[in-house]
Amino acid sequence: MGQSYCDYIKTLPKDNVHHVYHDFHYGFPIDDDNELFERLILEINQAGLSWDTILKKQENFRKAYSGFNIKKVAGYKEKDIERLLADPGIIRNRRKIEAAIYNAQKILEIQKANGSFKKWLDLNEGLTKEDWIKLFKKVFKFTGGEITGEFLMSTGYLDGSHVPGCPVFKKLKTLVKR
Repeated sequence: MGQSYCDYIKTLPKDNVHHVYHDFHYGFPIDDDNELFERLILEINQAGLSWDTILKKQENFRKAYSGFNIKKVAGYKEKDIERLLADPGIIRNRRKIEAAIYNAQKILEIQKANGSFKKWLDLNEGLTKEDWIKLFKKVFKFTGGEITGEFLMSTGYLDGSHVPGCPVFKKLKTLVKR
């Protein structure tokens, strides 16, 4: 078994982007739909790349994708796709960009039917990882097993974001669950 993310963090300076993500974001529940959408888009963009690359570009992504405003991204047209493809501050992959737009449109449908993306996730809480993956593949684009699993772990819907000896693991156990 390889080194855990928690163990890896111990080897890095405290101001490293991974420390901030690990200590304050990874595995923590998210209530805001736009933040959930942001995490999904970042996970999709990480496919084939390092998480380090994504964390370092996170602010660029936020600016390029209208602050991850679901309604705005859902309305993106070809000119927006071309703008994103020309933006060196993000991952310039047409399939990932088109998936972000499609997924924003699907989240709008989910919000209309369920009240929010978070409520939809909450309704499905308790699914096995395999069932989550099937559901995400049915609903969204560019959400294979790794992307779906990391999205769900990073937002607290699946266990495994931190090892039991990690101080953040203990902190997460004290948070009120959904």
